[in-house]
Parts: sequence; structure tokens; C-alpha cells
Amino acid sequence: MSNNNFEQEVSQARYEGLRIQEGDVLEVIITAMDDLAVKPFNKTSIVQTGEEGGSGAMRLGNNQYQVTTDGYIAFPTLGNIYCKGMTKQQLKVEFEARLKQYLVDPVVTIQLVNFNISVLGDVGSPGQKTSLTERLNIFQALALAGDMRSSANRTNVKLIRYSEESGKDLTYQLDLSEASIVNSPYYYLQQNDILYIEPDKNAQIAANTTNPNRTLFIQTLGVVLGLITFVIAIAK
Repeated sequence: MSNNNFEQEVSQARYEGLRIQEGDVLEVIITAMDDLAVKPFNKTSIVQTGEEGGSGAMRLGNNQYQVTTDGYIAFPTLGNIYCKGMTKQQLKVEFEARLKQYLVDPVVTIQLVNFNISVLGDVGSPGQKTSLTERLNIFQALALAGDMRSSANRTNVKLIRYSEESGKDLTYQLDLSEASIVNSPYYYLQQNDILYIEPDKNAQIAANTTNPNRTLFIQTLGVVLGLITFVIAIAK
């Protein structure tokens, strides 16, 4: 990074948390002083059938709930709870407010189980990556993908993120050569973000020039042309 104040820039990076999206799998655990009173609010493993004509089914673990396309999770005793667009903290407050009519001092723990991002392009191991932590920044995502290759263009990294407001994917250009990237609102990734690392054009040209397959093709073409010339000469 070219900025000399890297430490200062990093110290200002802010993480504002994830927003819950459809398809997210949330683990919700309810605890309280009375273990018996808590039981109706926790469940064992179930099989949840895919929606909208999807084939197969998804097995959810203990106390795991998948957010529907309408933005709800179906919770024991409490019924359907709308959570799409909420942070985990907001959903926690919502749960605690509802549970207080049944439990004394309920404690709610919420965890996102399937935090997925995709890293494509000029990296060591492109593809979809699942992170064990929700607080994932761009550099951690690149580490999951085996880092950028030396031929990658670090000044024009594309971030593709779905926007609830516009109802479509939006693309943002990021310059990873500047330390100020840590102050970008896109420094921390969201669920289902896509990072595309494009190759540097000059590096591509150099790679094509030294590509052994290209050399082999030229050699093969020369042999074929030589044989054609030889056959024509004999025919005469």
C-alpha cells in the first residue's frame, strides 16, 4: 500500500455489522434461569424443504432457522418473526421483547451459520468461500482465495453487492493499492458479496508472449505448413 499512514488508516476502520438476508441460516439459542420454561423455544434438528419449487431439502441443525424469501423465520411458540434487513443486535432486541411475556430475564444468542462470499478472477483459488467469522474484510477474503497473483490488477478490484433499495446488483471499483481502502464502506464484506480480481493487461500480454502453449501451436503450425509444401512439391 502506497499510503505512509497505514496504521492510522486501519485504526479508523469501522465495522457496522451484517444485515440479515433471505436464505441466511441463523442459529438462535434461548436461555434463562428456568431450564424447563426455555424448552418450548429451542428445537432439535429438522429438515426444511426448499421453497418456490426447489428440489431436495436442506437439513438444519439444532436451533437453526432459514430466512424465507418473505424475510421471516418460523420460530417455535413465537411464530413467524420478520428479520430481513435487521442486524443481529436488532433481532436480538426483538426476540427479548417477545420472550419477556414467557420468561424471566431471557438471554438470546444469534449466530449467522452460512456466511458466504465469492472471489473470482486472478487469485490462487477462485470460487465461493465460507467464512467462520462474520466480520470479514477484503484482505481476509483474498486470503481465503489464496491471495492475488502477481499479475493481478490491484487498482481496479470489482465488488458486486446486491442492493435491497434498487433490487439489483451494484458494482463498486476499489483500489487496494491505497491504505485508505480500510475507510471504505465496502472494506468489510456482506453476505453473498462477489469480489472480481481482474488481471493486469500488461501482465496478460507478457503471459501470452511466453505461454508455452502458444509456442507449441506455432511449432505445430510450422510442421503442418512444411508437410503441405512437401506434398505439393512431390505432386509437381
